[in-house]
Amino acid sequence: MPVSYDLTQLGWKTFFQQQLTLEEWETATIARVAARDRSLVHILAADGHRKLELQPAMTGLTTGDWILLGEGGNFERMLNRSSLFSRKAAGTRVDTQLIAANVDTAFIVSSMNQDFNLNRIERYLALAYEAGVSTVLVLSKLDLCDDPNHFFEAAQSLDPLLMVVGVNSLDPDSTNRLTAWCGPGNTVVFLGSSGVGKSTLVNTLFGNTVELTNTIREDDAKGRHTTTGRTLHLLPGGGLLLDTPGMRELQLAACEHGIGETFPEITELTSECRFSDCRHQGEPGCAVQAAVESGRIDARRLSNYHKLMREQAFNEATLAEKREKDRKLGRYYRSVLSDKKRMKGD
Repeated sequence: MPVSYDLTQLGWKTFFQQQLTLEEWETATIARVAARDRSLVHILAADGHRKLELQPAMTGLTTGDWILLGEGGNFERMLNRSSLFSRKAAGTRVDTQLIAANVDTAFIVSSMNQDFNLNRIERYLALAYEAGVSTVLVLSKLDLCDDPNHFFEAAQSLDPLLMVVGVNSLDPDSTNRLTAWCGPGNTVVFLGSSGVGKSTLVNTLFGNTVELTNTIREDDAKGRHTTTGRTLHLLPGGGLLLDTPGMRELQLAACEHGIGETFPEITELTSECRFSDCRHQGEPGCAVQAAVESGRIDARRLSNYHKLMREQAFNEATLAEKREKDRKLGRYYRSVLSDKKRMKGD
């Protein structure tokens, strides 16, 4: 029997409703992107699951997007996003990679073992804060940890207001601590590096195996994640889970606001520096450096703040240069086509 959906079940909210004209509401088909690959876009609509052949106008879509289909199921347009996660593409490729759209809560997963890394957690926090979504830090592998309080205290030191939850990813009673954020129509995303137990956690939340996981390697305690795409799933409790593969590399770009939110004790002191353009790197009268020297700010935090700010600025400049080159190339192609049409007319 074909599966049908109610739009609110798929995460439809007033924010998206307000973007429609009366005619679109009455005639268009509203659908949400559940996954996409090189040639197909998988969508969920009121009448169930569909597959659309990827068209040039759809190349900017990512999992979680809302789209409108016209007569015959043809793609019309994408609705504005309430939130967007993106990063610089991994490796040497100069491009922006979209991760997820229209998310309500981000679960940042970090394991409580030797792979625990505050710098990495701050990187993911900056990404989530830039997207403007609620954020929960999930500390996994509680069952394998002899001293969880050590990890809780370290995580809470990043921000006393940060929500931190410890879970045993194999225990449904433990993972149920996350259900408060997974209510009907709410979309959550799990973010984390490869090997933190994210796939096992996802499987337990569903009560069955949604994706395969491999055993932990004894030499470095890192799991081998097998997810290769970003997919949207309906949770048993009515929420939606947007699952992403573990990231071996997370390069930030255009993330200055998110970094500022991640390091509030630094950004709040900036106004007290002698110079308005103080970079907190040895300038006289720097309130931030004074706070580090007095112990009010952790030197590690300031070092990572500088690192992330440099990284996002460099990547954004590189991406902006690529976008300008692409625009110039597009104008050139259009001028060539225009000249050919004019010559043909003559």
